[in-house]
Order: sequence, then structure tokens, then C-alpha cells
Amino acid sequence: MMEKRVELYAGKAKSVYTTDDPDKLVLHFRDDTSAFDGQRIEQLARKGMVNNRFNAFIMAKLQAAGIPTHFEQLISDNEVLVKRMDMIPVECVVRNVAAGSLCRRLGVQEGIDLNPPTFEFFLKNDLLHDPMVNESHIETFGWATPDEVVTMKALTFKVNSVLKQLFLEGGMLLVDYKLEFGRFRGEVILGDEFSPDGCRLWDVNSREKLDKDRFRQGLGGVVEAYEEVARRLGIELPQ
Repeated sequence: MMEKRVELYAGKAKSVYTTDDPDKLVLHFRDDTSAFDGQRIEQLARKGMVNNRFNAFIMAKLQAAGIPTHFEQLISDNEVLVKRMDMIPVECVVRNVAAGSLCRRLGVQEGIDLNPPTFEFFLKNDLLHDPMVNESHIETFGWATPDEVVTMKALTFKVNSVLKQLFLEGGMLLVDYKLEFGRFRGEVILGDEFSPDGCRLWDVNSREKLDKDRFRQGLGGVVEAYEEVARRLGIELPQ
């Protein structure tokens, strides 16, 4: 059993701990839920456990499809062992359906199918409200090399092809999502998490929202929606 040692970092919904292996970290998924760059925070029972198990399931699916990730193994209901990476401070966002900030920025109607999907980069910086950036910014400020940018984009679209189909089989639309990447032994690999906290999922027929927008928009039933998504994917959750 990998020994958890010192808390390295506490984010809005997860805490990161060192282990007795310098190449491995423990991610602890807390019940904290935040919105609007951390301006609104609440604790929702079971959320950390649901997101942890959901993320482990998705990472395993992506690894099986040949996508390199930081995921090592699930170690408890709320904790997972991951590779220790040098994180790239850029979020990669793919949108299959218009929603959220895209509608606000461009004045397009929510729910329009986007064909082809759009791809955007955002700088990971809460104080600046995660501004949109482009490849020129990324190269000029040294956040990633041009080759790393190519890799991140290719992997992000590969994730889209895998997960769009997976969610569709569960009667859900993968509306959009964000991914974060990092470097591990010279390779760019997928990091952070994939859960309803970082993507939008709608019921394919009713278009009911089954993701963090339920929290952002005060719709209620946040954890219940996350559990429904897990149930549709066949993820077993403890009672």
C-alpha cells in the first residue's frame, strides 16, 4: 500500500498528497463543490466519492483506447493514486453542443449542435477568470511547446471520439468538457480528472442537465444527477 504523506496542494475540490514514491501522488476528492472561480462553495455529501469512482472509470476507458493518463489505481472511495506530473497551465476545451460561455461570448443559442466541434484554449488562472488564449500566447509565454500543443489537441479530440460514443450509449450527450495535461518523463499525458464537474452532460431526449450546471444554476439534485450518470454508465457506487 502506497503511504500518503504530506499535503502538497489543496484545490477547490481536491487535495494532493505526496507519497513514499517521488513519482506518485494521492488525489483526495473532497465533497466541496465550487462555482464562479471559487466564489461559491458548498459541501455536498457523497460528491467526492462519486467523482472519484467516475473519474477512475473514465480514465480506465481512455487508457484502454490508447490515451496516456496519470491514473494509476483507485485506492479508496475518495482517493486515487496518480503519476506526479509537471502540469501545463492551459485547459483544452472541446464543445459538441453550444452552451455556457460560448453562448455568452458569441451570442449563439444554447443547444445548437456544433459540427465540427469547436476547440479552445484557456489559461488556468482563477484570478484572471481563466481567459481564452491561443497557440501564439502559449508558445510566447512558454506554457507549452508547439509540439506539445499539437499533442494536447490530438489527444483532446481522441478523448472526444471515445467519450461521445460512451455517453451516447448511456442516453447522454457529451455537450462539452475541459482537459488538463502535464509532462511525465518527457511525455505529455492527460491529468487532473474527468467528472461531471468538468464537463456538461445532457439527457439525449429531454436535454435535462446532469452535470455541474445544476449547482451553478441552482437547479438542485447535483449529486443525484452525478449518480444517475454513473448508473447509466454501469459504474457501481457504494450505498
